[in-house]
Formats: sequence, C-alpha cells, structure tokens
Amino acid sequence: MRSNSLHNHPLFKIRNELLSKDESVSLAYKRARLVVQTYGLSATDVEHCSPKFWSMMLDPICSLDIAMFTILAAHVGLTIGTLSRHLRRRPDLLPLVNRLLRFDTVGIYLLTERGHGLDAFNIETTATKTSDGFILHTPREEATKFMPASTPAFGIPKVALVNAKMIVDGEDRGARFFIVPICNEREMCRGVISTRLPTRSGTNPLDFSITQFDNVWLPPTALVASDISDFSLPERPLEAWWDEVWRIQLGTMAVPAPWINALKATAFIGGRYSMHRTIIGKGANVMIPIISFRTQQWPVLNATAVAMVMNTWFPRSIQFAMADNTDHRVRHAMSVIVKATVCRHFQRCVPEMAERCGAQGTFEHNYMAKIENDGKGVIIAEGDILTLCIRLFSELLLGRYTIPMPSSSDSILARHAWGLLEENRELLRSVGDHRSESFNSLVLPQSQAVIEAIGHAMAYAAAQEAKLPQPILDIYECSVIRQDPAWYSENAGLNRMAQRLREDVVITAALPELGTYLDALQIEDYVSAPIVSDAGWKEYVASLPRYTGNAITESQPEIQHIRAVL
Repeated sequence: MRSNSLHNHPLFKIRNELLSKDESVSLAYKRARLVVQTYGLSATDVEHCSPKFWSMMLDPICSLDIAMFTILAAHVGLTIGTLSRHLRRRPDLLPLVNRLLRFDTVGIYLLTERGHGLDAFNIETTATKTSDGFILHTPREEATKFMPASTPAFGIPKVALVNAKMIVDGEDRGARFFIVPICNEREMCRGVISTRLPTRSGTNPLDFSITQFDNVWLPPTALVASDISDFSLPERPLEAWWDEVWRIQLGTMAVPAPWINALKATAFIGGRYSMHRTIIGKGANVMIPIISFRTQQWPVLNATAVAMVMNTWFPRSIQFAMADNTDHRVRHAMSVIVKATVCRHFQRCVPEMAERCGAQGTFEHNYMAKIENDGKGVIIAEGDILTLCIRLFSELLLGRYTIPMPSSSDSILARHAWGLLEENRELLRSVGDHRSESFNSLVLPQSQAVIEAIGHAMAYAAAQEAKLPQPILDIYECSVIRQDPAWYSENAGLNRMAQRLREDVVITAALPELGTYLDALQIEDYVSAPIVSDAGWKEYVASLPRYTGNAITESQPEIQHIRAVL
C-alpha cells in the first residue's frame, strides 16, 4: 500500500455523482493540485521518470477520478516532462517549471488537430518567424487543437506546449513546440480562443475544448529547444518529430496505470457484492448468496486474477523499459504491449462484472459503469491502441528489432504468442511486400491480437516468477485461452469441451480462497461503492435526497371516480 493517506483527505470523500458537472470539474483540479503537492516531484524526477514519478502514476487514488488523472498526465508527464530536458541549457525556463511543479499554473499539451487526429506529423498550425519572435496562427478550422482543457472557467492560469510548423523565410522547418500562455484566472489571453466541448458520455467531466490561435505573438524564448537560435531543417523530419514528442512514448506506458487499480476495484466491488447479495432458495427462508452460481463465479474470479497478474507485471515492465541499456525502440514497444494488454483486459472484465451486479452495476455511485466509460478515453490517449499495434507488429515482422519474449516452452500462452508471430511471418513471406494490398488485407488485421498475445505471455511469466497462487495463474491462463479458442483447439489439443472442463477445475480450486484474493488486492481503502456491503448501502441511501409529503388527491377528478367505483 502507498504510505500517503490521500484516500482519507476530505477532497476524496466528496461524491462526484452528487455534484453538478462544473462542480465536479472544479473538484478534479483541486484534487490534482493536492496530488502534485503531496508527491512534491522535482524536474529531475519527471525527466527521468524516477520511482517517485511512477509511484504517483500508480497511486490507487488516480483510479478514483479519471478527470484528475487526465490533468496530471498532461500537466506532469507531457508538459513538465517535455520542458525538463532543456533546463540545463535553458535556465530561463526554471520559473515556469517551478510554477508548474507547485501547480500554481496548469500545463496542457496541444499536439493533435481536429482534421488530422493520429496523423499529427502533418499538422497545419504555423509559427512564423519574425524579427522579434514568432506569430502563432490556426489557418483553418481543421487545424484547431483538439481536445485538451483550455478554458479559463475554473480560476486556474494555464500554459500550453503547442506543436506547430516553424516557418522561417517562407520555408517549413519542421514541427516544434512553443510555450503559449492560454489564460489567467479569469479570461483567455489575447488571440487565444477556447471552445468548450460537451461532456464525454458517462464520465467524470473535464473542460475539454477546441483551441485556436489568431495571430498570437510569441517571444523568441517561446521556442521549446535547448538552442533557440537553431532554425535548421532536420535531415530526417519524421525522426526529428518523434524526438520532439518523446514524452508521448513514455505516456503510452503511464496511461494504463489507473486501469490496473480500476480492475482491482472492480473485482473487489463485484466480489464482495456477490458474497453478501442473496436470493431465496427452494427451501423456506433459505438464502443463497449469488456467488454460489458458476455464472457469477467466473467474472469475479476472472477480474481478480487479471488484476493480480497485471499488478505484478506492470512494475516489472516499467523497470525493464526504464533501464539505461534498453533500446528506445524496444522501450516504446514495451509501452505499446503493456497499454494494449492492460486496456483490453479492462474492457473485457469491467462490463462483464458490472452486468453480473444487475441494476446496481449501472449506477454511477457503484463505480463500474462510469469507469467503463472513462476507460474509453485511454484507448486513444498517448496513441490509439490499434494504430500503435499496427506499427509495432509491422516492425516485428520485418525484423527491425526484437523484444524479449518468454520461451515458447515456458507456457501455453508463450507458445500461442510465438505461434501467431510465426504464422504471420509465413504469411508475409507469401505476400512478399509489406506495402502490398495483401499485407494490408491479411496481415495488418492480426496486429492487435498478436501484440496482446505477446503481452499475455509476458504477464503470465512475470506472475509465475512472482509466485502468485497457482489458482490465479490457472484462471488467467483460461481467460486468455477464451480470447482465441480456435488456436488452442487446433494447436494445443484443447477442444471446446476440454477448455470448458479446464475452466471448471480451476474455478473450483480458486473459489474457497476468493476472500483472501480480494483482500490481497489491497484496494479496499479506495473503494466507495455502497454495494460492497449491506451496511454501506443503507448508509448511502440515508444520505440521498428524500421526498415525503401530505398531498391530497381529492381534487383530481379521475381519482375521485376510481374511489366512487370502489
């Protein structure tokens, strides 16, 4: 467990579902400031992603308010992170970075544009060099920045890192970042226009916006670079652009962190609810807990096992990715594998668990329905999962680098991952050209499934090494087999009935220890869903608005008629 007591702070005792949208947004900013001040990160912590940095990202508190985490990810990981590596040669940036570290100013990261989305290399926003600085301009609506929160509505000064094409003497010198004041505590800065977007459905709200610039003058020091006099055209523009957005690759690793704790919370909520929720059996006054049913046992144990395995694997992945001797391409590959694996597990486990909690699972106060919707945002944050998988899969098939995978003899999951890779390598050899239509039609659609399979094998190996309980390992294995039952039937001698019997055995073995496994998640202090216990539910209901009255219905003719008939 974390040593801080953020979960006991009054700001985290406020229930979002009882607030208006703007009250909830305001609370997210207050919570973000509290987290930043609690951890007290230095610029060096952020630049080098120190253990202290990862401790903040992995704090279970981040899974309680995803709007707050969104603020933190952009403010700390992207804005401070991007500026941090220039401080040694740009001491003039220190006052700004120190304000950001104190959360006196909020940093936002304006990269993607409405008309370009993932094709951020081809943005249209321009920063034209003049004799005394730059003119930042949005040439058309398609070039507006989408969707970081840029409004002045919540009393917080904001500054952005804006990615724009640097135009010098009429020539495009490549995309660079520029420091742009966005608003003070009350209003937008001159020439900066923020259009607030409606709330994303069913999520913790934030003031997401569309941002545009109308000939905004910037001083020469606004250029984010160690040498602000270097306006040269990069020899390799795409590589130079990737170097500019280097924090995105680290963000790809960071953004799944709250979803591991969200998985743990989901398993705990569904498990505890299933253990105390009862139905009446056939005998008189015989109450049967719903966890007695196999249809309830599988989603609870599956979510529990997945949460425990992901929680074990993630820190090991960070350690490997952050090692000094890790090739930067392999570091990014590891980030993609982790994000794809964690997020897709989340998307499968949470809806299933919420559904098994019936009507209770659909309400905001019981966490699961809202966190499922919030989870849709992480799919695109710091890179859309499918697009990331396509790029990585293509590079692995072309042999541009290798990643450290468990041996195919280590587990059936590792055998699956190697099998899929080899199957697609053979397919590539048969089509001949990775730029062909056949490659596009036959190989690329396999990208995400193969990258996930690699993640499954890695996660299982980490869980084995950590000596997680064998029933947890077995349930996780069965969960993965469910994702590609045909392969295991064709290549591992496990037909459909064998797979079903295998699940039956492992669930039977794990069920007696369910309570122990739920406690081992160490998430109870961060769970506020009232359905976790009967007493908790009754206390929560007592806090809700209650309506009573003494209305007299005799004045309604239809009521009088019914009474007369009776």
